[in-house]
Amino acid sequence: MIAAWAASVVACSGSAKGRSEGKGGEALAVNVVEVRQMELPREVEAVGTLNARDETVVSAEVEARVARLAADMGDQVKAGDPLVILDAEKLRYRVDEQRAALEQTRARLGARGPDLPPIEQTPEVLSTLAQRTEAEQRLARARQLAERKLLPAEELERAQTQLETARAAHDAALAAARNLRAELTAREAALKGADRELHDTVVRAPFDGVVAERLVSPGQFVRVQTPVMRLVRMHPLRLTAEIPERFAPSLRVGHALSIRVDAYPDRDIEGRLTRMSPDVNLKSRAFAIEGDVPNADGALKPGTFARVRIKTDRIDRTIVVPVSAVQTRYGRSVVFVVRDGKLAASEVKLGDRLGPRVEVLEGVAPGSVIVADDVEGLAEGMTVAAHAADQKDPSGGGR
Repeated sequence: MIAAWAASVVACSGSAKGRSEGKGGEALAVNVVEVRQMELPREVEAVGTLNARDETVVSAEVEARVARLAADMGDQVKAGDPLVILDAEKLRYRVDEQRAALEQTRARLGARGPDLPPIEQTPEVLSTLAQRTEAEQRLARARQLAERKLLPAEELERAQTQLETARAAHDAALAAARNLRAELTAREAALKGADRELHDTVVRAPFDGVVAERLVSPGQFVRVQTPVMRLVRMHPLRLTAEIPERFAPSLRVGHALSIRVDAYPDRDIEGRLTRMSPDVNLKSRAFAIEGDVPNADGALKPGTFARVRIKTDRIDRTIVVPVSAVQTRYGRSVVFVVRDGKLAASEVKLGDRLGPRVEVLEGVAPGSVIVADDVEGLAEGMTVAAHAADQKDPSGGGR
């Protein structure tokens, strides 16, 4: 029996001449391994696409002429950085106009500094209140004189009418003061709106990202909702893919994933599974997933095709042999079992490819001794001299 199951393979020392002699003369030296069953953590492989985490077309919020561009295609920007500067001259005039109208209304209310007097203390209300008080005093004197028959009745009636007129003027002044307070609120809102429009002449980035496309030029007149820039967030990128439904029980949010892209074929990029769709696509019999892929250096581009591998919770006991131990011809895969110094070809059914190894579903039993490499020239019945292959990695890796 062979003492160790391992991953790397040592080349066979036999020559082509030795192989021909192995059929009936001198035994052919071959490297062999013992087939063993092992626990295999399952990984699921799929193809997907890298997308920007966020992508938006930034639009103008006011009508104005483009004064200058603060960023252009390919520029990295932070949230709040200016993208496009619009001409603000006319909007400054509007702000000044609204501020002047506001100050006029405050003056009519008798404002001193930032504070406003109570409605009862506004100038117009105080004036009509004084007139009302004076009319009340005149009426009181007229009644005293009338009681002593010293004032004609028409004079008493005139005093009564003057008091009623003064009371109506005072009530009207109070109503006017309330209206001025409402007008003041409207003026303040109009000033804030004008200030906001002036602020919006600088079109800013809504988030950290890269300018993917510039849509306006200096001197161009833009209206409200005119697109000016397209912005994408490059870090992290969002991976989207579909996974066969049979893997649903063994996947969960938080699982590690690894991707490769054509631009960097020898580089594994690690990420994390972040979302799983609750339902299965009826046509593809697969469910959608999303993952976060770090891209701090901006090397990966949104829209890139990606090959993804995700580690699952599923662990199977299975037989795995070196890929170099399998001879494939005309769609038929065989391994060569060594029995009493002779080769016996055993057809096998292969499962998943696992880097330098391949899973065997049927055709060879644990404990069998098979040729580990250099099997293309071998044939059933050859006489061989077996040597244990020098291998060291029973569990893992490679892609």
